[in-house]
This record gives sequence, structure tokens and C-alpha cells, in this order.
Amino acid sequence: MDLSLATWLVIAVAIAFANLPFLNESVFGFIPMKPAQGRAHTKFFVVRLLELFVLYFVVGGLALLLESRIGNAFPQTWEFYAITGCMFVVLAFPGFVLRYLKKRRN
Repeated sequence: MDLSLATWLVIAVAIAFANLPFLNESVFGFIPMKPAQGRAHTKFFVVRLLELFVLYFVVGGLALLLESRIGNAFPQTWEFYAITGCMFVVLAFPGFVLRYLKKRRN
């Protein structure tokens, strides 16, 4: 696999996985939750954050796999994970806006 193709693949997967918790009511997109009575959403915000946290590591695992297939995987320090974690949260912003900040018309 080419280096630029692997880079764009990781970016596209990161954008999709960052918005996944906010765009559906299933956990990880395929585990349905029971509907709660009297609530507009079936998933609590904490569940969405936990799902976002797990999907961050899934994307990181994919990136590590692709990096190791291309060549040597470089060791990372805590700064790398802090920056990529913040970037993942920024990528999740469109889904958050659609879920919680967009005014719904009835």
C-alpha cells in the first residue's frame, strides 16, 4: 500500500469513526440499545464519550498496523497521544453539533 493512500485511509476512517457515536443510536453502529421511556435519545452522553474513546484506539490501531506494514513503526510519547486525542475530538465536532446543538423543527 502506498504511503499517501494509507494516510488518507486513516484520515477518512478517523472522520467516520469520530462522528459515528453522534450519528446513530446504536453502540458502535451495530449494537442496538433499548429505548428509554420519556427520553429523546436512547444513548446517554457518557456512553457516546466512552464509544468515542474506544474508537480513538481502534483508529490508532489501524494507523499502527498500516505504519508497520509500510516500514518501521516509530515509538510515540505521551505528547503524540495528547495531540491525536484532541484532533479526534475536533473531528467529532460536526456529529456533536448535529446531535445536540442543531435546532430541531417539529
